[in-house]
Amino acid sequence: MTVPPFDAEEEAARPYFRRLRELRDEHQAVCPTLVQLSMGMSGDFRVAIEEGSTCVRVGTAIFGKRVYA
Repeated sequence: MTVPPFDAEEEAARPYFRRLRELRDEHQAVCPTLVQLSMGMSGDFRVAIEEGSTCVRVGTAIFGKRVYA
């Protein structure tokens, strides 16, 4: 799982997502059950999916921004 530093530009997350996928790919020979990639949230899920994400967190897109009392 990875959560890149916040950036309003979703493309800024691509290098982080790409590197996690590369790490997973490099280690699959040793650990073949290592198949999931949890990366991406409401603001960058499109890029995460393009980079191979198998699980995204889109709570803000569904429920809206958090409101703090």
